[in-house]
Amino acid sequence: MNIRVRLTLLFALLVASIMLVFSFSVYYLYNQYREQEFRKRLRDKALTTVRLFEDVGGITEELLHDISRNDLTTMYKEEITVYDAHNQVVYDSGEEPYHINANFLNQVRQGKDVSLREGDKEIVGVRYIDQKKQVLVVVAYAIDKYGISILERLRTILITGWAVSLLMVVLAGWLFSSDALRPVSDIIEQVKNISARNIHERLKIGRQNDELAQLAATFNDLLSRLEDAFSSQKSFVSHASHELRTPLAIMMGQLEVSLFQKRTIDEYQETIKETIEEVKKMRDLVNGLLELARLNDEVSQNHFSELRVDDLLWQTRDILIHHCPDYDVQIKFEEFPEEEALLQIKGDSALLQTAFLNLMENGCKYSPDHHVSLTLRAQEDHIRISFSDRGVGISDTDLPHIFEPFYRANSTQYVKGYGVGLALTRRIIELHNGRIWVFSQMGLGSQFVVTIPF
Repeated sequence: MNIRVRLTLLFALLVASIMLVFSFSVYYLYNQYREQEFRKRLRDKALTTVRLFEDVGGITEELLHDISRNDLTTMYKEEITVYDAHNQVVYDSGEEPYHINANFLNQVRQGKDVSLREGDKEIVGVRYIDQKKQVLVVVAYAIDKYGISILERLRTILITGWAVSLLMVVLAGWLFSSDALRPVSDIIEQVKNISARNIHERLKIGRQNDELAQLAATFNDLLSRLEDAFSSQKSFVSHASHELRTPLAIMMGQLEVSLFQKRTIDEYQETIKETIEEVKKMRDLVNGLLELARLNDEVSQNHFSELRVDDLLWQTRDILIHHCPDYDVQIKFEEFPEEEALLQIKGDSALLQTAFLNLMENGCKYSPDHHVSLTLRAQEDHIRISFSDRGVGISDTDLPHIFEPFYRANSTQYVKGYGVGLALTRRIIELHNGRIWVFSQMGLGSQFVVTIPF
């Protein structure tokens, strides 16, 4: 069952239930009013008859005929019976008295106006005290033929009206649901036409302020993120292919040249050394790509452990100095915390060491004096680490892109690298719920600021 049919049925069921309750209420209330009004007429007729009976000392058949002919309030099959204190009939307007049980008469004699219904006949009992202080019971009964006829007519009208209205409600519900779901159908058709070839297209938003417009806007945001992901992937593959092709081309050229003619052992050794250097470059690039791909698959935080940031920084510095003795890394504290717990964070030591090593190495590599200065400060809810160098700096044009894979600033083209390190570093910091910023000015150097929460 699709949404349109479901909405139509639910709408029809709801409105039909409301109309049914309304119709039943109208019928019930009118029936109550009819009974009350008819019994009031019976009571008035009973009192009028007993007073006339008392005034004239009896009602003859001729007098009763004249009264019935001139009385506009005479009801269908109307009968009036008067009982004395011994429950004996002293007057009856019909041919045969209608049998009333003693319990009914006793209740009326006690001062209660009693009414009941037997079939179509309405019965009313009224107590009356005559001039001789005798307690009489007057019982009037008749059939409300006119009221019942109207009630039946009303019932027919309500049932017919309810059935016709139900059909109209179903039709209106179908049209209403069609109009309400038309934007959904439009969204479905538009989404069907979007693929990887035209992922730049966006859904058209019709009504600007309803939930369907919000749904379309959410789809557009999703498409924007997917487009960015496709573009990033395309750029990633393109740059990776280019970076891998260069050393492969160099190695192939060197080896082919070596095969053109016989060479000395020293020349072969030189070719092998150059080829090994290119292989090392490829290894470093592939390792960086694999690490970046692994981090993009969301490394779990379950194996994070307590780490002291200062110890980790010193260990990373020692590793860098061991491989590059001419690099100079200075670590200092702005304010050394009194509690050692303010230097501890939860994280992966290997990943954080990779991120810190990239920042230290970049600072030294791009500085003429190969010097980078680290400043560590423990704040309220995080640790702040700044990496400052005195390098060539990064232009305002390059700053928004330096964390993109394989992107390299124009001012750093002369230095060996692949543009993977900063992308990898930012991903590692984000996995630790941290943030990284960069501040730079051409000719004055750069400062990378990392914050990691406790």
